[in-house]
Amino acid sequence: MNAVVNRVFLFIFVSDNKSIAMSFARIISFLIVSLGVFNSSVSRAQTPENGNTADTKLLDLLNGAVTAPANDDEPEELSRKNNPFFDFIGDDVEAIDSIADSLSVAFIKPRTLPKVAFMPMVFDRVVYLDSVDVTDGDDIFAGEIAGTDWLKEVAESNRRYRYLKQTYMMAYPERVRYNINTLPVPPKTYKATVDPSTSRITLDEVIVNVSESDLKSEVAPVEVIQKHWLHVFNASAQFSQAYVSPNWYQGGDNNINAIANIKWNVKLNPKFHPNFIAEATTQYKLGIASAPNDSIHNYAISQDMFQFNGTLGLRAVNNWYYSMNATFKTQFFNNYKPNSHTMKAAFMSPGELNVGLGMTYNYKNKPRHFAMDMSIAPLSYNLKVSSSHRIPVTNFGIDEGHRTASEVGSNAEIKVNWDIMWNINYTSRLFVFTDYDYLQGDWENTLNFSINRYLSTQIFVHLRYDSSTPKDSRGTWRCWQLKEILSFGLQYQFKTI
Repeated sequence: MNAVVNRVFLFIFVSDNKSIAMSFARIISFLIVSLGVFNSSVSRAQTPENGNTADTKLLDLLNGAVTAPANDDEPEELSRKNNPFFDFIGDDVEAIDSIADSLSVAFIKPRTLPKVAFMPMVFDRVVYLDSVDVTDGDDIFAGEIAGTDWLKEVAESNRRYRYLKQTYMMAYPERVRYNINTLPVPPKTYKATVDPSTSRITLDEVIVNVSESDLKSEVAPVEVIQKHWLHVFNASAQFSQAYVSPNWYQGGDNNINAIANIKWNVKLNPKFHPNFIAEATTQYKLGIASAPNDSIHNYAISQDMFQFNGTLGLRAVNNWYYSMNATFKTQFFNNYKPNSHTMKAAFMSPGELNVGLGMTYNYKNKPRHFAMDMSIAPLSYNLKVSSSHRIPVTNFGIDEGHRTASEVGSNAEIKVNWDIMWNINYTSRLFVFTDYDYLQGDWENTLNFSINRYLSTQIFVHLRYDSSTPKDSRGTWRCWQLKEILSFGLQYQFKTI
């Protein structure tokens, strides 16, 4: 028997390239045949036939009392004669496979993966799993009782799902968005019941059992519309007011200030068009303040700016794009000096247009809600216009006797949008142009504090540098100019996503 057992283990190791289920099937088949032959031999040994006593060499061989002769030169016919189990315990594995395959063994097909395997992955725990491939489609043994085969099917299906789930989570941890410990508790419905005898109110949870067929019938097909253009619209109106009584000990003036800001941004959806950039921003700011010390004008324009920025680009490599950018800005209302009819600015006086060709770098950090666009245009065209005859054209860097001035040079632009917190947003735009003779730059910064959906406080700082500023109007600031506005008021925002 020891030799038989040794051969069985040898068979297992030799057959490691086959499925585990078929290996055990052949082993069990071998044992069944061996025990059948053994029982018949014992019966013949204990029952005399034709008055002769049965030969006990077979029993002695199985019990190890007699050792089979080991002679390499012994012919195969003699080995088969001395050992009736030669076909079972021989080294010919293919002979064993042919005998096992001829037996009738019942199998059941494994089930497919459960439906939960096709839902978003949820991390729950890490467990030790066997190393059976999840794609192994070999059959499994049927049980002696046919009614219990479904248990094996469910167990096999769940085992495959656990293996697939854990292997997926270990290979792609960044794609597992949900954790069982941080999922919200599903909403529950309770029904209040009053017991008059005890004057108690009992709350019982209402459990609704909905079948899968009911869920499918209630779900209507949803038409998904791709949005190729994304819109963001912001509008704000902010005010400040001060009243000082005539007899106030420190003196002062009554004043009212109002600032309106409208901004509309449209850009191509990068999800559907990752190789292109198309973005346009239109913005208008108007600030009006009362002028109690101005004997000619009742109000003064503190800010009046219409500006358009556009960018078109084609991806070159990674986050770099071949691009063309354009900027246009002017104002709508006339602006005068205090206590004077001298005009300082008007519509298209000045008007500025800049177009550049170059490269644009686009960077986004979604976890930190930070976005930056940087454009460099080695070839740039700049145009200045002054259409009003009441304003000296030299105030805007245009030669006397001309209404326009054209320069060819280079420009650079950096735009930043950063959500510092859920209610604090910082935007910045730095634009620089030079024709290698003079330099002009604008740095606009806006810090917005949203108190709630409709109230906000805003700080706007605009720093400008213009080397063409006339020397007689430079003063202590020389070529630098600065505007700062702090305001509080209403806001409204609209987004397509």
